Amino acid sequence: MLLIECPWCGPRAETEFSCGGEADIARPLDTDELTDKEWGDYLFMRKNPRGVHREQWLHTQGCRRWFIAQRDTVSYEIQGYETFERPLLSMDGNDAKAQAKAQEGKAS
Repeated sequence: MLLIECPWCGPRAETEFSCGGEADIARPLDTDELTDKEWGDYLFMRKNPRGVHREQWLHTQGCRRWFIAQRDTVSYEIQGYETFERPLLSMDGNDAKAQAKAQEGKAS
């Protein structure tokens, strides 16, 4: 069994997680301008490399947070983890003010 280390909960069994597929896939900006083939390629075509690969994972049976793991697809060894930072644009005014205060506290 693969042992995955959730950045928030610590090491857990692979059965607690769901793989979200390849990381770092940018959504096309002008989706209305894409041909059916281009849209299909974006939705379904992935690299599936042999070797080091970046994947998105969701801790479904735990904190329910997404993170990125860099994993070797040959040895299954996980080489590192990254978290997603919450985009400022998706926050309402109260959340933005709270984050600004927290950043000021860190800078002091």
